[in-house]
Amino acid sequence: MNKHHLKKIRIFVAGHRGMVGSALVRHFKKNDIDNLILATKKKLDLLNEQKVIKFIKKERPHVIINCAGKVGGILANSSYPVEFLNENITIQLNLINAAFTNKIEHFINLGSSCIYPKKSKQPIKEDYLLSDYLEKTNEAYALAKIVGLKSCEFYNQQFNKSYFTLMPCNLYGPNDNFDLKESHFIPALIKKIVNSPGGKNSKIEIWGTGKAKREVMYVDDLARAIHFILKKKIFKDKKLLNIIKRNPVINVGSESEFTIKEFAKIICKINNKKDNLIFNKKYPDGTMRKILDNKVIKSLGWKSKISLEQGLFKTIEWYKKNYL
Repeated sequence: MNKHHLKKIRIFVAGHRGMVGSALVRHFKKNDIDNLILATKKKLDLLNEQKVIKFIKKERPHVIINCAGKVGGILANSSYPVEFLNENITIQLNLINAAFTNKIEHFINLGSSCIYPKKSKQPIKEDYLLSDYLEKTNEAYALAKIVGLKSCEFYNQQFNKSYFTLMPCNLYGPNDNFDLKESHFIPALIKKIVNSPGGKNSKIEIWGTGKAKREVMYVDDLARAIHFILKKKIFKDKKLLNIIKRNPVINVGSESEFTIKEFAKIICKINNKKDNLIFNKKYPDGTMRKILDNKVIKSLGWKSKISLEQGLFKTIEWYKKNYL
């Protein structure tokens, strides 16, 4: 692969300050790809369609990668469904339309494993999307992300584009949201465990039964996956283009699956804390099991590299450095 060719390509990373966007920027720069277009919320309001179109027209990227959006855990999703629905639909449609209007060839959208049906067969294949009811606790977010995903599919169908969506499993890492009212379960566990006194009588409250299973991936692995797929797309890899033509959705998972209770115990061990866990069952578990089928991306030659222990250790160190 010609690295020098990639260095010439202008890449707009939307949402570059979030967990995924910042990981992607770090990864690109580490690989000497620094012809990046970045814009803060102050510089570009992604909720304003005309401003997005004008920005893309002025900057002329070759690639748009959508890492932007409103994200959060079960509590945030349940509390602010209107914002989760409206903001995520608007951001995605504005970026996709701006890409089309300005004749941008490469558009990569990011979905999430939580938009698959609640009772999907496991492991979850890309084809299972919209085959059953969604999980109620994050229905607004899921519906919004499905609109973005389907928009890519419809542009491909109507205008012969090759836009596509990557569907990562639960992500964690630096620049995650550690606010307990809004966070996903990994940052919530890290914050509760790191901040606990850690004595013999110290109790750590975990929301739900602790029995729900989740597949998680350190965010730097997703950055690697985006780079990997982007190279194949730019150099018109026939296998990838055929996959996108058939179904423009590709799962990206780690195949690393544990219960919430097991995650909590591992984080306690890394922090040398007693795992005196109390499970507050008044909070919902969400979907009880969620693991992605990664056959498609593995057939292209990619797989996750960073172990759970490595990723958690790095995330905990980042949290301590930035919050304590």
